[in-house]
Amino acid sequence: MNEQHRSRPRKPAKPYRRPKKDPVRILAFEALRAVDERDAYANLVLPPLLRKAREKEGPENFDGRDAALATELVYGTLRRQGTYDAIIAACVDRPLREVDPPVLDVLSLGAHQLLGTRIPTHAAVSASVELARVVLGDGRAKFVNAVLRKIAADDLDGWLERVAPPYDEDPEDHLSVVHSHPRWVVSALWDSLGGGRAGIEDLLEADNERPEVTLVARPGRITADELLDGLGEESALPGRWSPYAVRLTEGGEPGALDAVREGRAGVQDEGSQLVALALANAPLDGDDRRWLDGCAGPGGKAAMLAGLASQRGATLLASEKQPHRAKLVERALEGNPGPYQVIAADGTRPPWLPGSFDRVLMDVPCTGLGALRRRPEARWRRRPEDLDGFAPLQRALLQEALKAVRVGGVVGYATCSPHLAETRAVVDDVLKRQGGAELIDARPLLPDVPALGDGPDIQLWPHLHGTDAMYLALVRRTA
Repeated sequence: MNEQHRSRPRKPAKPYRRPKKDPVRILAFEALRAVDERDAYANLVLPPLLRKAREKEGPENFDGRDAALATELVYGTLRRQGTYDAIIAACVDRPLREVDPPVLDVLSLGAHQLLGTRIPTHAAVSASVELARVVLGDGRAKFVNAVLRKIAADDLDGWLERVAPPYDEDPEDHLSVVHSHPRWVVSALWDSLGGGRAGIEDLLEADNERPEVTLVARPGRITADELLDGLGEESALPGRWSPYAVRLTEGGEPGALDAVREGRAGVQDEGSQLVALALANAPLDGDDRRWLDGCAGPGGKAAMLAGLASQRGATLLASEKQPHRAKLVERALEGNPGPYQVIAADGTRPPWLPGSFDRVLMDVPCTGLGALRRRPEARWRRRPEDLDGFAPLQRALLQEALKAVRVGGVVGYATCSPHLAETRAVVDDVLKRQGGAELIDARPLLPDVPALGDGPDIQLWPHLHGTDAMYLALVRRTA
C-alpha cells in the first residue's frame, strides 16, 4: 500500500482535566438555587453560606473581597434577572422555560459578570464555564460556553437596543426589560408615583441599587452620636432624616457590632424608623399611656416604639400572630428600659378590649413592593392576584386597630408597598365603611423630610429619600 494512502495516526486524546472549584461562584450558584427551589430569600440564605465558606476554605482562601464578590453576584443577578432573561433568550434556540433552571442560573451569573461588572470578558466566560463543569457536567458546560460567547459579543447598552421594545411603542414593556421589573410592577409603581418618564426611571434604577445598611440607635439605650463615635467617621454617617439613624459606609456585618449584639442598636431602614416616629409624634389630647404595635414582627418598629414609650412613661403591647415571629419581637425588645409586653395574637381577632390604647401601629402584611432593593427576588415571585389575597386582611386589621384605639387616639396604618390598592384604597374604603374616624396630616410630623406627597398621608421613595417605599396614613378616632 502506498505510504500516502496509509491512515494517519490519531492524535493522542487530551488528558481529562478536573474542573477548578471556585468557592465564590459555587456559593453564588447555591444561593440562586435556594432562592429558586425553596422560595428562599437571598438575605436569609447568603449569611450562613458565607460563614460556611469561610470555615471550609479558611480566611486566607475566602476573605472579605470574596464575600463581597459573592454577594454582588447573587444580588446583581437577581436584580437584573429580567434583563438577563431577555438577552439569554435571544442567544438560545429554545424558549427559556425549556432551559433547565440550574443551567439558566449559571448563564445568568455569567451574563451578570459580562454585562454588570468590571470582570474581564475572558475571565467571566472561563470562570462561568468552569462553574458549569463543576455543577452541571462537561456536556452542558459546552452549551454554557456557546451562549456566553454570544452574550460577550456586545455590551449591555447594545443588547438593550436589540431586546427592549422602543419606549415610544410600548413604554411599560421598554422599562420592564431595561430596568428588570415585571411589567405589572412597572405599571403599579408608575400609577402610585405619578408624573412622567424621568420619575419612574429614577425609581426603577433606585430599586436596582445596592441599599446602604442603616442602623437605629434604640431610644433610651444609646444615642446616634454614641453609636457614631463607636463606629468612627470612616465607617459611618448620620442618617438623612431620622435622628436615630446611622448609615454604614463600609458594609461589613452589623451583627458583629457590640451595640447590635447587645440590642442597644439594630438594623432598620430609615423609612421604617420614620413611620414609628411619625406615629409617636402625632398630637393627642388626654392620656398617652398605652401603645400597641398590632403586627409587630420581626420587631424593629416595636423596639423603637418601646423605647420612645418608656421615655414618656407609657407602655407598649407588641402583638404578633406567628409565634416564631413573636419570639423575634421578644429578642428585639430585650433590655428595653421601660415596661412592655409581647404576645402572640391575631390582630383580626384581638384579645384586648375596644378602646384600650392611645396609639396603635398596624404595619400590615403586604406585597413588599417597597423593599425591592433589599429583596430583589420578590419582584419575580409576586403576582397581581396577590393583591386580592392581602386586601381583606389589610382592611380587617385597620378596622380592628380603629376599634382598639380610644376616642381621640391615633392609628398609624403602614405598608412596605406603595401600591395604591394596598395604601390609599384600603384607608379610604375602611373610613367610608366604618365612620367615626378622620385622616390627619402626617407630613408636619416629619418636618425635615421633603417630597412626602400631597398628603394627608405620607409616601416615601427609594429615589427621593434613600429609604424603602414606606407608606403611612394617620387616622384619629372621633367617635
